[in-house]
Amino acid sequence: MVSVLSSYYEKFLATGEVKCIDEEIPFEIPQGWEWCRISSIFQLNPKIEANDDTLAAFIPMEAISAVYSSEYSYYERRWKEIKSGFTQFADGDIAFAKITPCFQNRKSAVFSNLPNGIGAGTTELKVLRPYGETINRFFALYFLESPYFIDEATFKGTANQQRIASGYLENKLFPLPPIEEQCRIANKIAEVVPMVDRYGTAQTKLDNLNVELKNILKKSILQEAIQGKLVPQIVEEGTAQELHEQIKQEKQKLVKEGKVKKSALTDSVIFKGDDNKYWEKLGKEIHCIDDEIPFEIPASWQWVRIKDIFQINPKNVAEDNCISAFIPMQKICATYGSEFYYDEVQWKTIKTGYTHFADGDVAFAKITPCFQNRKSVIFIGLPNGIGAGTTELKVMRPYGETINRWYLLYFLKSPYFIDEAQFKGTANQQRIITGYLENKLFPLPPKFEQDRIVQRIKQLASIMSR
Repeated sequence: MVSVLSSYYEKFLATGEVKCIDEEIPFEIPQGWEWCRISSIFQLNPKIEANDDTLAAFIPMEAISAVYSSEYSYYERRWKEIKSGFTQFADGDIAFAKITPCFQNRKSAVFSNLPNGIGAGTTELKVLRPYGETINRFFALYFLESPYFIDEATFKGTANQQRIASGYLENKLFPLPPIEEQCRIANKIAEVVPMVDRYGTAQTKLDNLNVELKNILKKSILQEAIQGKLVPQIVEEGTAQELHEQIKQEKQKLVKEGKVKKSALTDSVIFKGDDNKYWEKLGKEIHCIDDEIPFEIPASWQWVRIKDIFQINPKNVAEDNCISAFIPMQKICATYGSEFYYDEVQWKTIKTGYTHFADGDVAFAKITPCFQNRKSVIFIGLPNGIGAGTTELKVMRPYGETINRWYLLYFLKSPYFIDEAQFKGTANQQRIITGYLENKLFPLPPKFEQDRIVQRIKQLASIMSR
């Protein structure tokens, strides 16, 4: 590849064709350097020949560190165990992860001191081997970790699993200095990286502290809110007991219309007795629930069970060709707000096998870690007012306009709801236990107080985001 009269040209040895590549040149390089295609100066994914019983290194992806250096660990294996079905490499080879997000996190390494100088590992690696001692390995590593290589990459695959596009590495232009200059550059980078790392670590700690402080404040505000400590109580706004009666009337109306089952009318009543203890009455049975009460609430509030004041996972009815929203888990944001995205699809494609919801419904992720990350939303503005999505959602629908949706959302993000949850499942995939949501005690304020609480939380959130 040569520069002639300030333009760059590439000659193809097989055909003798010469073409101008000015539009590909990303930046100017010093005199004495040369632009080269990666495929012309490195062997890519070379193969290893070794005896089956030779000890070798086995390196899975998790054993390669995501840092601006070359840190990795390995397990010793017989070559026959790893020679097939894995990516092979040897001492002096340079490798990087070709899959996201490992690629962007700069999982890359220069291999050295491997058992018998050889190894194999994850198939999600690309391996480069210089021809002889023409390339300083660490200069090549720093190139692979540079913004020029990382940020310009193109990918193929699904949203959850993407790899760099075929040919991206092979055709990438590599700025090649003389070998002595490569060594000086690599040595200088190695000299300054520890200082940058120390600064970066300190800055990261400060950033994390700021984020954690904001999270602590948000959690504290939400906890104060659901305990009735965020805004004063106003007698003229009525009581939660009156609101509870209104909820019962809304349910009776829906039962008469055939929209809700009659079993929804079997509410329990929670009250404070003359003995200053909390009691729950369900039908003719009364029992003390003092040990369930998590904190005191104002006298105008009332403890209720969630199943008594919300419809849980209600169903939609719509025409098959009705355009509706499809919302997988990745389109729900993990925030203290309500952010989500959707794809428009016909109702017939999502009406079975997915969780239903509609405008005004409030939903939260029931699976870890999405649950703890507060993936919860108020659905609004859905196409034709309906949608369906991930089966890992629990959906709640208030009866009429008795509950402020934002008050409910903040309750679902509060430490009381998040931190006390119990789970079942494997270590990698756990869900809240059956009944946790339905039987959870909900601190119910009068409707106007709910509105004032929401307004105050949003005011404080606005101040904290500055």
